[in-house]
Amino acid sequence: MSAANATPQLETLVAEPTSDFALIDSGHGRKLERCGPYRFIRPEPQAMWAPENMDWEADGEFVGGSDEEGGGRWRLSPKVPQAWPISQAGVSLHAQCTPFRHLGFFPDMAPHWQALAEVSPDADVLNLFGYTGVASLVAAAAGARVVHVDASRKAVEQAKANARLSGLADRPIRWLTEDARKFVAREVRRGRRYDAILLDPPKFGRGPDGEVWDLTRDLPGLLADCVQLLDGNSRLLILTTYAVRLSALALDGLLKPLTTHLPGSVHSGEMSLREEARGTLLPTAIFTRWLNAPAG
Repeated sequence: MSAANATPQLETLVAEPTSDFALIDSGHGRKLERCGPYRFIRPEPQAMWAPENMDWEADGEFVGGSDEEGGGRWRLSPKVPQAWPISQAGVSLHAQCTPFRHLGFFPDMAPHWQALAEVSPDADVLNLFGYTGVASLVAAAAGARVVHVDASRKAVEQAKANARLSGLADRPIRWLTEDARKFVAREVRRGRRYDAILLDPPKFGRGPDGEVWDLTRDLPGLLADCVQLLDGNSRLLILTTYAVRLSALALDGLLKPLTTHLPGSVHSGEMSLREEARGTLLPTAIFTRWLNAPAG
């Protein structure tokens, strides 16, 4: 059997608890988390087991809704502010309870942030669907020149605020409110190249000019264009997806044929958070990434 046809060995990437974020407990379809000085309860359909402690105390809970259907709302203690500063991966950001039940960042991205930091010194990095910019700031702090693209003007402004909070406002970061597909297509026509590309697309979305994004329809074309922005000296491409009924094998099968002309290798699998007390791994998302080790 050729290497190209070998059965993929799926990996599990684990984000460990930090001083400013931890998965405290999980079970019965919910999770208890610490984010800075506050504790929150959020829905988590994959936590099918029993929690360690049946009596959770929290400063807020997101009730109703689901990953698939959306909806729901926060019930917060009056002491929870609109936003509060925390640190992750060596940068600072404003955590917040968003209407979409998130906390303003995705802590399970920590292993990808680490990989990005390792390839970023003097690198050109493209962060697509960049949200509030943690990955962009990690790369910039490590010495990269960054292009940050998101269709949401609000998210880009939050990313800029996080850059100021981190003391990185003067770093070479281009902040773009733009449709990712259109931007990447232009970069391909311009003959641009990048050392590292990160993309974290949603299941569905809209661009700033009303462009409609559908993950299963539009991802293959976008990923093919992204690979055209890499060459033999590039180091990294990371693709992550949340809240979709896809397998890591699907992402693996999508990326591998696109990178056969490049050195390096493709690795795919699941992302997870480790519970602080029991060590239970809570699955959160799937990923595929192309890695090219430096020569020598």
